[in-house]
Amino acid sequence: MSYDLMVFQKNAAPLRKKDFMAWYENQTQWTEDHGYDDPENTSAELRNWYVEMQGRFPDLNGPNANDPTENPNETDYSIGRKIIYAAFSWSQAESAYQKTTELAAKYKLGFFDASGSSAIWIPDGNGKLKILKESEPKPWWKFW
Repeated sequence: MSYDLMVFQKNAAPLRKKDFMAWYENQTQWTEDHGYDDPENTSAELRNWYVEMQGRFPDLNGPNANDPTENPNETDYSIGRKIIYAAFSWSQAESAYQKTTELAAKYKLGFFDASGSSAIWIPDGNGKLKILKESEPKPWWKFW
């Protein structure tokens, strides 16, 4: 078993928990028409997150995997167009969570705690993440 976290393009995901979970299930069916180990298939923000994560959590597979020795920090990344799903070793759960959320905020990405609380975090517009409430309200000027 692994400790799984996901980052995503905020504008790609629904902002209601029930809709988000259906979207998440769809995204993790891995039906896009490309391999899921190439960071060139995703957005610049997600790619930048992935590149920076490599410093602490090197890729177990894919084009950036190059360490033939076993490393407890190695992580299996599944890279979609709108998401990156990361499967960490459970021994790295605390540091993986911290680094994932830190870089998600930096690159203005959403974050889903798939193996933990199932909390959904989205950028707050001020360089931080905020937890998605059960139903994110529409701005007052969007009354339709």
